[in-house]
Amino acid sequence: MKEIKVLGPGGANCRNTTALIERVAAGKGVAINPHKVEEVREIMGYGIMSPPGVVVDDRVVHAGGVPNRDKVEAWLA
Repeated sequence: MKEIKVLGPGGANCRNTTALIERVAAGKGVAINPHKVEEVREIMGYGIMSPPGVVVDDRVVHAGGVPNRDKVEAWLA
């Protein structure tokens, strides 16, 4: 199971990123443990300055804007 954190204040890009990750995971049959992180201090702890950020298994894989589907598929491979 992959632990995934979406870091950001909860705006449209954060919601769209979370929804995309969940759709791709379901389509690939990959079990994920998604978390939304909205606490500014925790987000800054990952060095994310431009939300949304995505952390997969404690590794920052994306920051700024909604990722494309190909990126998400690669994270879940």
